[in-house]
Amino acid sequence: MTELATMEFHPRPQAGEPRPWAFPTPERGTLDNGLTVLRCHRPGQKIVAVEVVLNAPLDAEPPGLDGVATIMARAFSEGTDRHSAEEFAAELERAGATLDTHADHPGVRLSLEVPASRLAKGLGLLADALRAPAFADSEIERLVRNRLDEIPHELANPSRRAAKELSKELFPAGSRMSRPRQGTEETVGAIDAAAVRSFYRRLVRPSTTTAVVVGDLTGVDLDGLLGETLGAWTGMPAQPRPVPPVTADDTGRVVIVDRPGSVQTQLLIGRIGPDRHDRVWPAQVLGTYCLGGTLTSRLDRVLREEKGYTYGVRAFSQVLRSAPDGSGAAMLAISGSVDTPNTGPALEDLFTVLRKLAAEGLTDAERDVAVQNLVGVAPLKYETAAAVASTLADQVEQHLPDDYQATLYQQLAATGTVEATAAVVSAFPVDRLVTVLVGDAAQIKEPVEALGIGPVTVVAAE
Repeated sequence: MTELATMEFHPRPQAGEPRPWAFPTPERGTLDNGLTVLRCHRPGQKIVAVEVVLNAPLDAEPPGLDGVATIMARAFSEGTDRHSAEEFAAELERAGATLDTHADHPGVRLSLEVPASRLAKGLGLLADALRAPAFADSEIERLVRNRLDEIPHELANPSRRAAKELSKELFPAGSRMSRPRQGTEETVGAIDAAAVRSFYRRLVRPSTTTAVVVGDLTGVDLDGLLGETLGAWTGMPAQPRPVPPVTADDTGRVVIVDRPGSVQTQLLIGRIGPDRHDRVWPAQVLGTYCLGGTLTSRLDRVLREEKGYTYGVRAFSQVLRSAPDGSGAAMLAISGSVDTPNTGPALEDLFTVLRKLAAEGLTDAERDVAVQNLVGVAPLKYETAAAVASTLADQVEQHLPDDYQATLYQQLAATGTVEATAAVVSAFPVDRLVTVLVGDAAQIKEPVEALGIGPVTVVAAE
């Protein structure tokens, strides 16, 4: 008898009953020093994620020192009053932890990931970095040199260059949003350790800071750990900072950043629209996804599948900044790249897609696929503690309620085709879009002018 004949076969496993899922709502508390804490117990998540949100926005940078927030953020992991930069890195490694930092328009973020078994060590190092960063002259000088080295590479990147030009075009010249987030060669070159220390002393304090802690907290005395670490950080209370309004000029026009000889054209089309405080946001998210959120969206179906102009074009909305009063703005944009000879035809087809969308609307099938993709995959998107912590920190920065994300999925599922259509058509009106093209002006200027989508200006690449 053969081995196959003696094998015992079992029935194929059947799918279990689907379990209800909702984005977790955190518990909120405050330490004695005024620091706000959001905690979220996630059984099984043995890597704990901690997000620290500092109220140090880019518009608080002193004149002529754009980029000081970025240098400060990077310097948090470059030594404290207890450890040199090398010792601090070694201590993080011994704890199995990682610490990342980032500065953007809403403020500065520190992101710690550490095994739950070493949470005390990780929180201690994080607290040291916030409480007493060294900001040594030599380390700041090194970080400034590194940043200066990065800038030419960013300018050589077509997508980064397009983003820089779009911000310059959209926002008033005096607005911080009109200038690069991480500064220019001139402003970064003017940053020294004294400037970093001054920025830190003026803005970074526990009373305006929020820490988000997410992971498996079984058997963890989190209150005790926080009290001994982040709770030991002291500082004077701070007065709320006024948040300047976001204004932008989205008069329809085209700016070509000239790259002679370029075989591709990078395109970025954008304007400013409502942020997450506006009740249109769920419908805007849904409609924008139907327009250009995936490979099966309208833009990709035409420009990629039918015409072969591109590997992909995406439409998206990204919150720039929100205020406590609910005011704020999001960038609404379409981004992609096409081959140089087909820049004109591709741009014409893209605007045709927008016009047909306004005339005919979305279909129920498009809406259903978008809801399935956005809502149905949410449990996978938030499998890790870091993903949950990052989203909760976004809510803090944008002054949203703690249950915002959970409510958003309910709103997305309840949004109809008509509402999604109205939102996306309002988000991308063909006569109120600023188009930035990074490419060979000699080849693309004339066909783009023939489209009549706005006056065309050519600027030199830096």
